[in-house]
Amino acid sequence: MRVNKAKIQRSFANASLTYDGVATLQRTVGEALLLLLDANKITGTVLDLGCGTGFLTGELIKQSSYKTLLALDIALPMLQATQDKLTNETNINYICADAEHLPFAAQSIDSVFSNLALQWCSHLECVFTDIKRTLKPEGQLVFSTFGSQTLQELKKAWSTVDSYHHVNAFYNQAQINQHLKQAGFTNIKIKSTVFTSRYDSVWTLMKELKHLGAQHVIVGRNNKTTTKTAMQKMIAAYEKHKVSDQIPATFEVISVIAKV
Repeated sequence: MRVNKAKIQRSFANASLTYDGVATLQRTVGEALLLLLDANKITGTVLDLGCGTGFLTGELIKQSSYKTLLALDIALPMLQATQDKLTNETNINYICADAEHLPFAAQSIDSVFSNLALQWCSHLECVFTDIKRTLKPEGQLVFSTFGSQTLQELKKAWSTVDSYHHVNAFYNQAQINQHLKQAGFTNIKIKSTVFTSRYDSVWTLMKELKHLGAQHVIVGRNNKTTTKTAMQKMIAAYEKHKVSDQIPATFEVISVIAKV
């Protein structure tokens, strides 16, 4: 998947004020991610990679014994939202940077956490290699990301309209495992969990995706404006999946713990 980083940055910057109001799944996944760990082992220098508005950052502060916490995001307004929430906290460094180009020295970080952010990276194998470079011996990478089943209903609905990519493509569990091994990670624990959210309409789902900053950012998509007729055809196809007057939306979440 090739993504447009400028669009990603702009989308998440625009969503910084609306994100928290619709990020229920993101909070649920982040809480589950922390339950996989022994909080007492989260020490030293800790990186929250793709911190968004700071939910996971705040939980790491409450549940760990870090010495220095690094909050990194590609969108400056997101980073500012995190900083606004954590104004009374110390030993936190805020960094506006791309997860695919980490501005850290080799073997300088003890733990890297990332909650539903790495799906916006084009080359996951390069991301894992760079994260391993920054981790100290016996360091750990703990993350969640969306899997390939995510938004499958929306993909199928659009496929009845045309052959363009209207929905982001995500890595599957086998690909993630392979890229981690190629990067040199060992003792990999990986699992997939499928969540089904329900919405009153397709428009409600699409509005939520926009408020999350998760609208379409793939390079090479059809750049023409979607016509009203095409949109109506897609919605009609999607509504065939209705259950009790609501449409379902699948979100596959892949959770991983990997060590150096």
